[in-house]
Amino acid sequence: MSLLTAVLSLVSGGIVGFALGMSGGGGSILAVPLLLYVVGVPDPHVAIGTSALAVAVNAFANVIGHWRSGTVKWPCATVFAGAGAVGAAIGSTLGKLTNGSVLLVLFALAMFAVGAAMLRPRMASGDPTVRLDARIAGRLAGIGALTGGISGFFGIGGGFLIVPGIMLGSGMPILNAIGSSLVSVGVFGITTAANYALAGLVAWQIAGVFILGGVGGGILGMRTAIALAARKAVLSRLFAGMVLVVATYMLVRSAFALLH
Repeated sequence: MSLLTAVLSLVSGGIVGFALGMSGGGGSILAVPLLLYVVGVPDPHVAIGTSALAVAVNAFANVIGHWRSGTVKWPCATVFAGAGAVGAAIGSTLGKLTNGSVLLVLFALAMFAVGAAMLRPRMASGDPTVRLDARIAGRLAGIGALTGGISGFFGIGGGFLIVPGIMLGSGMPILNAIGSSLVSVGVFGITTAANYALAGLVAWQIAGVFILGGVGGGILGMRTAIALAARKAVLSRLFAGMVLVVATYMLVRSAFALLH
């Protein structure tokens, strides 16, 4: 790995970490386009495998803070993540078999969905004392498997889907759903990364530097979010707009590659 590649990987990781720290779920969607168009990873499948690993490590690191603050509902999180791991294994296998250019077109469309989801206000209400029972477990398993499949196919954290999915399946408040979602983001990411790694589709050195940048960017992003708490809605809209712009660029470029 050249010095330039290392610097670009560090900066790109910092951008993703900053976005995650500042806006929460959805920030990791930028990892694949940054790896492709900034770092210069030539293969879309390698970019997805590398992104999945970086997202997983960052999620597992962030879940510690939520665990300590008591916001993680472990029984619900475990059922959702367990079912989602099966979905992620299937989804990532299908992703590896999909033509790279086609995969990027679909990824760009997924980015449009992320951007649109980030523009919608989230409901914060729910039952903070929710307990796992057979009915809730069944709903969480079904939603988790579907969400894991989408996450695995695109190699993304899927927090923008996991948070509302956990809320829908269990009825817990958004604060608990965010903390619990990080368990699934990590599990889905490591499942996808392992699947891609078995096919030699993970750039390990780039992933390591990318993760390092993500840690620093995450700290800066969280501090920025706290300092600009009163303008959080504006920041979220700006970030959603950036996601939509990147999605448009990816869609045009990938569609052009398909046609030629």
